[in-house]
Amino acid sequence: MAVSYKFWNECIDPLDMQALWNVPKVSAEWEDAGETKGQKVHLSRDPDGQVYLTQTEMKAVAEIVVSRHFSGKIDPDMICAIAELESDRQPLCQRYDKKAKATHLGMMQILPKTADWLASEKGYGAYQLNGNELLLFRPFENVYFGAAYLIWLSSFEQKERSEEFVVRAYRGGTKKATHKSTLKYWQRYLSVKESLPSRKSLEGHRSVEEVNASLALAKKTGSSQNTGGMYTYWDSVASPEDMVDMWNHPEVSKEWTKAGEKQGRVHFSQDDKKRPYLSRVELKAVAEIILIKHFSTKPLKVSVLCALAEIISMRFLSGIGPRPGIMGIDYSTVVWLYREMGFRAYRTISVDDISKPFVSMYFGAAYLVWLVECEGRLQPPQYIIQAYISGPKNVNLQDTGPEYLKFEEALSYYEDTKPNPRDQGSCTIM
Repeated sequence: MAVSYKFWNECIDPLDMQALWNVPKVSAEWEDAGETKGQKVHLSRDPDGQVYLTQTEMKAVAEIVVSRHFSGKIDPDMICAIAELESDRQPLCQRYDKKAKATHLGMMQILPKTADWLASEKGYGAYQLNGNELLLFRPFENVYFGAAYLIWLSSFEQKERSEEFVVRAYRGGTKKATHKSTLKYWQRYLSVKESLPSRKSLEGHRSVEEVNASLALAKKTGSSQNTGGMYTYWDSVASPEDMVDMWNHPEVSKEWTKAGEKQGRVHFSQDDKKRPYLSRVELKAVAEIILIKHFSTKPLKVSVLCALAEIISMRFLSGIGPRPGIMGIDYSTVVWLYREMGFRAYRTISVDDISKPFVSMYFGAAYLVWLVECEGRLQPPQYIIQAYISGPKNVNLQDTGPEYLKFEEALSYYEDTKPNPRDQGSCTIM
């Protein structure tokens, strides 16, 4: 199915476009990015070039669809959370289902036959596919059918169903709504739903996600920011307090001053593909600041954190592959560390936040702290590093493996020739 969108105007009707402009947070986001009413509005793109909706846009679409067609029948946040899980809010997302021998389409991952069934047999006929499956790539149509299916599930077999049943049935079908195979999906759903901007931002203030979304859109209009959670300036992804600490770091201050950087507008280094990354001086400074401020009594070394970042992300701000951020900590692990383990120095509002250097470094250090003492005893360094890289269940102490060898090599980039005062008298790994 060869479909591509560059502008919002290509995938929604003029009435829907007007409705989006009438949402204050959407219009503010678009105007901040340089978009103009009456002109084509760019869709955001991630680093791989895939179009996606910002969380602000996603929430607006969900709320408009619900208010028009399903008022009082479904919570828009349920729609937003499921779109996050199913497609990362990508309208052109596709997933082939071997069992159904069909392809799930769009942000809500709707099967065309499900949409046809909802329209023809269940009375949800505000939109009609009429054999044109490509309509499910359009945000409003896709969300409409996704919401309709959720509502149908909520009264499956004429019984009032719980939110858990509905969500798990949406993923695995009604027969798997109580099966262990859908439990993890339900748990992830709860975490995502709790993190949505509407539940975290103060009334009258733009959330961090909304600011990030504006920055992502800005790339399309020639402004100074990059797309998809990629940034040009340090000041966009670090708190004022953390930026003061960076400027007060002698080596960082020397490097930035030499490069002509100014306070309030410090550029990231970029590779030939315009991907922002941290210099080794910057990376080491971030690790030092995090350890001194938040883990001064814990058995961690700056060099260990930096070496892990070196091999996991190559110091790229957004990480490499499926592992986000410089420390490669995924969102579910961050939520677990924050809620269950009490590591709360940094609060994440959305998955984009874990690409911020200080946030990623903090939760990477927190995860290492947990690994040091997991299973109720101090673990050896080789176990800790392998468990961080590959997961605790995949540790093989009899085989160092190529990743561990890379880690040992990376250590040499950051090891100090003289003792570090903060290591004296402590049992630090490595």
